[in-house]
Amino acid sequence: MSNYHIKHLEEYYQVYRKSVRAPKQFWEEIAEEHFLWHKKWDNVLSWDFKKPEVKWFEGAKLNITVNCIDRHLVTKANKTALLFEPNDPNSEAQHITYQQLHDSVCQFANVLKAKGITKGDRVCIYLPMIPELAIATLACARIGAIHSVVFAGFSATALATRINDSDCKMVITSDGAYRGAKTIDLKGIVDDALENCAGVATVLVAKHINTDIAMVSGRDEWLQPLLDAAATTCAPEIMDAEDPLFILYTSGSTGMPKGMVHTTGGYMVYTAYTFKNVFQYKEDDVYWCTADIGWITGHSYIVYGPLANGATTLMFEGVPSYPDFGRFWQIVEKHKVNQFYTAPTAIRALAKEGLELVEQYDLSSLKVLGSVGEPINEEAWHWYNDNIGKKQSPIVDTWWQTETGGIMITPIPFATPTKPTYATLPFPGIQPALMDDKGVELKENQVSGRLCIKFPWPSMARTIWGNHQRYKDTYFSAFENTYFTGDGALRDEVGYYRITGRVDDVIIVSGHNLGTAPIEDAINEHPAVAESAIVGFPHDIKGNALYGYVILKDVGESRNQDNLRKEINQIITEHVGPIAKLDKIQFTSGLPKTRSGKIMRRILRKIACNDTANLGDTSTLLNPEVVEAIMANAI
Repeated sequence: MSNYHIKHLEEYYQVYRKSVRAPKQFWEEIAEEHFLWHKKWDNVLSWDFKKPEVKWFEGAKLNITVNCIDRHLVTKANKTALLFEPNDPNSEAQHITYQQLHDSVCQFANVLKAKGITKGDRVCIYLPMIPELAIATLACARIGAIHSVVFAGFSATALATRINDSDCKMVITSDGAYRGAKTIDLKGIVDDALENCAGVATVLVAKHINTDIAMVSGRDEWLQPLLDAAATTCAPEIMDAEDPLFILYTSGSTGMPKGMVHTTGGYMVYTAYTFKNVFQYKEDDVYWCTADIGWITGHSYIVYGPLANGATTLMFEGVPSYPDFGRFWQIVEKHKVNQFYTAPTAIRALAKEGLELVEQYDLSSLKVLGSVGEPINEEAWHWYNDNIGKKQSPIVDTWWQTETGGIMITPIPFATPTKPTYATLPFPGIQPALMDDKGVELKENQVSGRLCIKFPWPSMARTIWGNHQRYKDTYFSAFENTYFTGDGALRDEVGYYRITGRVDDVIIVSGHNLGTAPIEDAINEHPAVAESAIVGFPHDIKGNALYGYVILKDVGESRNQDNLRKEINQIITEHVGPIAKLDKIQFTSGLPKTRSGKIMRRILRKIACNDTANLGDTSTLLNPEVVEAIMANAI
């Protein structure tokens, strides 16, 4: 029996049992049968969660781009690898074949080498969703450079922080980006960021929106002429399975974003295997994930997972609302999309707009629908199931994280019976556990607790760049010898999992993990602000929105509250990015604190959610009277 393509529930259980009883043999078989290795491993797995240290396919040698591109050239040279759909619906879509992708990646890799980039160097990529973004990541992987893609919606300050943390030598950007009807000056943001980044020697600029931009002599170069002059062959750098492939930053609950390090061999095996099964990809299917490559979803399920399977993967530059809210469905019809993977926040926004925008398009090509980024609420699930899938296309409600590298808990289409709001069952090889507050595992069904994983899987992040202690403290200190996800979950009577949300100070807004600390730090930079606290509250479209409680230094300042609110959101936009702006800002004279000075966010959350019937015991607070005042003025 092949473990590689699971088609039935009975087969899932067989494969799952095998994967947890003999995990090393299980992953060895998959790695051996479905990938090209320059040299085979000496040892499948060694691990110690106490250190924590995990190594998969130790001693193996490979290059991931050989598995994503070169090996397909024998049979699929003329098959579309990347299908690029531009922002403007009247522009021509671009079909990039596996052969063309190979040549472009080699040219880009040769440009990187000519600019002094070598194995192990870090390269920051700050590009819109254009083919150059996928090609740049693969070009880095081709020569063993470590890519650090930063979502092109982040501010100059956030970009500089990420460049400096991983000491990038080069930035790859474009003259600008289209976003619906707007253009964004990406190069200007890069220029601002680089005022504080001494380590960057080179900036390569893709011409995309054709605006006049400033080019810094000796540092900035247009990308296209360099590509045109470069050879279309580039020998792949032979990498160790445990060599870093990329760094991707994710918000932490304290200050600095965490640079999660993903390595080469295990990440390749796991993303390819999950892609094949979660989306039931078949030859000649057209697969579309609407995420941005700036997030882990784009890394794993636009670039590496699909290409390792020789798939056609669609990249969309635009937004779901431009030129109208029917754009997604227009693209599905145009390219006869078979698998469609998007976020609940997009589904909720589209559901609000009326069915005539759906019904004018033929969605009969769809076979599998996916959801990612946060748990999907029941109303959105039914709308998606009824109107997009026509009750024929199963919804895979996938739970995973930047840190996990690939999908961890998910239905297998046509095998797992789906249940609204439930991620359902663990993927083969994944051993989840629910823990109570004392660290005791809850083994029965119909329980809720903290979601942990007991055994390593191939695509897990190996460390936080430059800060292994933080990696240990964040993920391996809450529960002994176990990876703690930071999420709460419940398990129902049949063993299905439902994710109940973060248990720390990270709020998921429109599928983006936002740490409260960096936002509070930004607000506190405002000269009029003494202190602030951020919590999330339910939002129809975003899932959660942000509510800020702000104490002013001078109470008289609050006379001009509207201007202050605008200024606070402007500071957040500059320091973190527009995705972190607050929907509600309440000025208050104080915040509820424990006697040790800790802000009681639980109470602030209840007030923000208008759930004040049971605030719990407030008598232990240092200043219980402040709660009444906040409630009286809640927005």
